Amino acid sequence: MKEPILAPVLRRMRVRKVLPTIHRYPDCRLLDVGCGWDYRLLKTVEPFIGSGVGIDFKVRDMESTKIKTVRMRLTGQLPFESESFDIVTMLAVLEHLSDPLHMIAETKRVLKKGGRLVLTVPSKIAKPILEFLAYRLHIVSEVEVKDHSQYFNYRDLRELLCYSGLTIEQHRYFQMGMNNYCVAIKTKPTDSKL
Repeated sequence: MKEPILAPVLRRMRVRKVLPTIHRYPDCRLLDVGCGWDYRLLKTVEPFIGSGVGIDFKVRDMESTKIKTVRMRLTGQLPFESESFDIVTMLAVLEHLSDPLHMIAETKRVLKKGGRLVLTVPSKIAKPILEFLAYRLHIVSEVEVKDHSQYFNYRDLRELLCYSGLTIEQHRYFQMGMNNYCVAIKTKPTDSKL
């Protein structure tokens, strides 16, 4: 499958954002939501994880020593036990979902206490730029850009994640403000005795 010229560059930038979190969890169990047909993130981080699962409607079901992929739409309940992953990644996925709140809630459910969600999602200022790059210059995927349901700024992400019960640990814009990078943690219950 031939990719538009900028797709691999943008993907490498997103992967570099995930590695510091993965290094915090030696031999972690990672879930990549929206892994794509070729589950490249999982292949890239395989040396640093204990095991990884990728889900996407484009991927074929596959299982190797450390990696498993599951073909599914990102609309229903995730087919995993509660608190079964150290890290969940959603790189360039949230903008494609018709019900992002549901998927974030499912992400929280499958994260272990103290686990982290790492996501990237285009910001609101990216919309006209991505459309220009896709429809005029043809250097990013037209199909992907047409499939964007929404764009997010920090306030949108804060509301979405807080409503779901996740706490934002880090947020910053990258790619000249056109993309959000966010790490949210499933906090451990407090031991306070009130």
